[in-house]
Amino acid sequence: MESKYDIIIIGAGPIGLACGIRAQENNLSYLIIDKGCLVNSLYHYPYGMTFFSTSDKLEIGGVPFISHNPKPTRMEALEYYRRVTTSKRLNVSLYNPVQSIKKATDDWFEVNTDKGTTSAKNIVLATGFYDLPHMLNIPGEELPKVAHYYKEPHPYFGQKLAIVGAANSAVDAALECYRKGAEEVTMVIREDKIRDTVKYWVKPDIENRIKEGSIKAYFQSEIKEIKEHSLLIQTPEESLEIDNDFVLALTGYEPNYDFLKSMGVQNRPEHPFAPVYNEETMETNIEGIYLAGVICGGMETNKWFIENSRVHADMIMAHILKQEVPS
Repeated sequence: MESKYDIIIIGAGPIGLACGIRAQENNLSYLIIDKGCLVNSLYHYPYGMTFFSTSDKLEIGGVPFISHNPKPTRMEALEYYRRVTTSKRLNVSLYNPVQSIKKATDDWFEVNTDKGTTSAKNIVLATGFYDLPHMLNIPGEELPKVAHYYKEPHPYFGQKLAIVGAANSAVDAALECYRKGAEEVTMVIREDKIRDTVKYWVKPDIENRIKEGSIKAYFQSEIKEIKEHSLLIQTPEESLEIDNDFVLALTGYEPNYDFLKSMGVQNRPEHPFAPVYNEETMETNIEGIYLAGVICGGMETNKWFIENSRVHADMIMAHILKQEVPS
């Protein structure tokens, strides 16, 4: 492995891979580093998940994505991005957490990882936001019965399950667990309704299940405490305690702010949790450090997707190449 690169890309998700492809096409040396497996976030999606986007919207590097379904599945996406990485012979280093990134000289960043130290002229942060869930910060959240990720319905068969959230992940989990034999599915929702951003073909289903009472929903409510065999819930009308075996806290995720802060990347004053970057070049307030993908949105996790952030790779490489050309 080379010790110095034009670009080191942190994150081997779809957008990180797209950045690697564009770097390769422009004869820039690069390395893609990820603390987990290839497209680690997608790997951790629920087993039966179907994407909102059609397959063509998930394509990178001009490689066709052929799906057998109107909307591609998680398994199809994993196969596609493995095939892209292999066919493009992308330079990736997986299961290699980054410990620190610092400016070693005026021209070079030093990147320290579990597998060693290397250097780069430019850094692209394409780490997404799926690794850090929003915590409820309530008593009992540390109990083994609580999970912040949903994989499949089988563990909840015959169990009393509570789901926190009203977005796509919460709705999908509630419907699937209800249909796969959970004894009772209860949703605890801070908003006054299911979110409008829920997939259009799923939203009527969950609303009808709630209306008929198959799935219980407490709106404008929140869990105050998680106990070993019950939950304390505050509703607009009352405080109540319900029997409970498991809790899925599907409340969304956030970027690793501490990691960004350690490099000196600032947040936008108008959006305290969104990093500063130039919308034309994707460069942050630190020269030579760029953002790509959903990390740009901070807490606005519904702003950037694979389909509308693929262009970040083109913008970043165009700016880096411009900097390489002597004036």
